[in-house]
Amino acid sequence: MSDVSTTVHDADAARRIANRLKRAQGQLTAVITAVEGGGDCREVVTQLSAVSSAIDRAGFAVIAAAMQQCLTEDDGDEGRVRMAELEKLFLSLS
Repeated sequence: MSDVSTTVHDADAARRIANRLKRAQGQLTAVITAVEGGGDCREVVTQLSAVSSAIDRAGFAVIAAAMQQCLTEDDGDEGRVRMAELEKLFLSLS
């Protein structure tokens, strides 16, 4: 994927992100069940939109945590490279 090594070090942030992704996983399971069971189209689209939003928010939270970490570290040119890579990742989510 990328050679930039950034992780979510803040345990509280990691827990919140994981919880958000678990909710999205549950919503996605409901969408799959509805599609397979011939569920109402409007409800399927509404749930799919919720899944997409939850995943987007989790992605932004991961990038924000990594950016915050990079801003607190002073690595000179290496830090600028990481920030550029994080910016690219951030923009790929939009």
